[in-house]
Amino acid sequence: MRSPKNKFVAAIALSSVALLAMTACGSDSSSSSESSDSSFELNKGKLTVCSDIPYEPFEFKEGDKIVGFDMDIAAEIAKDAKLDLDVLDDSFDSIESGLFNTRCDIAISSISITDARKAKMNFSTPYMDDDLVLIARNDSGITDLETAKDKKVGVQQATTGEKYGKENGLENLVGFEDAGLQTQALLANQVDAVLGNQSVLGYAVKDKPDYRAVANFKTGEQLGVAVPKDKAETLDLVNGTLKRLTDAGTMEELTVKWFGEK
Repeated sequence: MRSPKNKFVAAIALSSVALLAMTACGSDSSSSSESSDSSFELNKGKLTVCSDIPYEPFEFKEGDKIVGFDMDIAAEIAKDAKLDLDVLDDSFDSIESGLFNTRCDIAISSISITDARKAKMNFSTPYMDDDLVLIARNDSGITDLETAKDKKVGVQQATTGEKYGKENGLENLVGFEDAGLQTQALLANQVDAVLGNQSVLGYAVKDKPDYRAVANFKTGEQLGVAVPKDKAETLDLVNGTLKRLTDAGTMEELTVKWFGEK
């Protein structure tokens, strides 16, 4: 049997959907306190980014610094905008509802692109594929969704994992505000299993032999950067950065950096 790390890393290959060709700011690495993009009005001289922290390995704290896969992408967007990066820790409920637009220029937080969310915000071209997984303790008796129906299954609130669990008859879902609390509950035996995206949950248990993936669900999820509806220039900038990173092979390098070899 392949190790959890290999199984999950294979599932998070970069999206095969071609990034749209957009006109973007140059990849000037210099930083400036002013920007010519009138879209950035919330915090002068800064690209203000909302993210739900922690959600390893996408965004989490390492000492006093916020790091992760999403944070590296956010830094590249800020560089192209010639702005300093300013990250705000926001709840996923706020991001998912679109309320982040009152505080932030963009949101990047392993956000799955859905039709319901598209009604509240615009999305960049996808930067990662990320399906769902059910992970359980080896002694839990859980082997699939059916055997999980009468067990405590931890999910992150307002996510596609919670929605999938409800739609598929999981009767005892336990909601958590963030993925850190969700995985902590699993490791502390407060829940029997967790349901969520392969990337973050796989990363959380990849070195934990007492836990394993019992089922993977091909949901076709893709992750994107969220942009307020009225910020077309910002969306163009974000798409331009993603295209630059993909064309240069940098996106693949970041994937290997945070998730390991595919």
